Amino acid sequence: MKKWLMLAVVLMMTWSTFSVVFADHNGNPGKQKGHHKKGEPFKLGVEVLLDEEKELIEGKNVGLITNPTGVDQNLNSIVDLLHNDEDVNLTALYGPEHGVRGSAQAGEYVEFYTDEETGLPVYSLYGKTRKPTPDMLEDIDVLLFDIQDVGTRFYTYIYTMAYAMEAAQENDIPFVVLDRPNPLGGEKVEGPVLNEDYKSFVGNYPIPLRHGMTVGELAKFFNNEFEIGADLTVVEMQGWKRSMDYDETGLEFVAPSPNMPTVDTAFVYPGAALIEGTNVSEGRGTTRPFELIGAPFINSTDLAAEMNAFNLPGVRFRAASFTPSFSKHAGKLTHGVQIHVIDREEFNAVETGVYLVKTIHDMYPEDFEFRAENSAGVSFFDLLVGNGWIREAIENGESVENMKDRWEDDLKDFNKVRKHYLLYK
Repeated sequence: MKKWLMLAVVLMMTWSTFSVVFADHNGNPGKQKGHHKKGEPFKLGVEVLLDEEKELIEGKNVGLITNPTGVDQNLNSIVDLLHNDEDVNLTALYGPEHGVRGSAQAGEYVEFYTDEETGLPVYSLYGKTRKPTPDMLEDIDVLLFDIQDVGTRFYTYIYTMAYAMEAAQENDIPFVVLDRPNPLGGEKVEGPVLNEDYKSFVGNYPIPLRHGMTVGELAKFFNNEFEIGADLTVVEMQGWKRSMDYDETGLEFVAPSPNMPTVDTAFVYPGAALIEGTNVSEGRGTTRPFELIGAPFINSTDLAAEMNAFNLPGVRFRAASFTPSFSKHAGKLTHGVQIHVIDREEFNAVETGVYLVKTIHDMYPEDFEFRAENSAGVSFFDLLVGNGWIREAIENGESVENMKDRWEDDLKDFNKVRKHYLLYK
């Protein structure tokens, strides 16, 4: 009897050892977070810089464009790493939208100040100027960029990078991009390519809404295709593959901005953020921005039923009510849906976002509104989507399928160019 009992214990221990699985983002059995094959260590650009390519900054006056996402895998800030490195003279910091420490809300202007932790001057690139001036770059020998992007055209950090590259070129300063993963992975490309007549700080180059590139790849693309001509170096990651979404890297997700709290937010953002161009709440002022969508005039149950009837791939819609603490409909009971992505690989964020806008427009024609046009007849929705024809198509009752067919040709042309700038296979 004792032998049988001991055998049972051994079998149970063996089974538990070999049958441990790790839940994916949906709670299903899947890959362990941070799973990599043996011999393929993962390194961020900042880690490769300090471990293998330090000559790029050693003994030089360094200007650093960063925010709270500029950390290594142990969550050490690049600001602290460089400030405390005897071989490097970190001279100045430059903050994008939301600031170096990430404390400013969307659209909030940030001016010059002194960083309390380091005593370094912090120049705002989201204040009176979005491009570093010669005075800001005085005595700088090399300019670094280390910020986590979220893989969507209208996320402004990539244009902060492009403007800084222009300034570096004009002032004969080398520009170094420390690469980071695209949290949505590097394979899928979605949505209309920006029409250059609709250029703005939420879309400055003709790329699609979901571009499928890292910041390093985008830097090379911008630098060459749009003739910036900066003395550019991209410090590539090690161990990143295009098929990886953020959860597969093993990295902790540091919110790149106040309303981008999770990887789940990033996945819905390329489409759900189109709601910003309307009078419907995109969930700012809640704990689930861009996942919660609604307005006081919406019937939650009806909208969820309409959206689920489309059987869109990889997503379900749950009737939800919420009260935003700020932004649209602040303090008012608001009704709508929560977007639940059940399969990230199948999910098409842009298609889903256009369906949402069109469906709310069609269900509530007396209440729904696009944001007001400016003097040129352009709505903020047009700037987000990157053209004027999609808003017109929605108002004229066109199907989303027709809209998708229309943007596909430009998407194919973009992909032909994009492939020349992909650093990771």
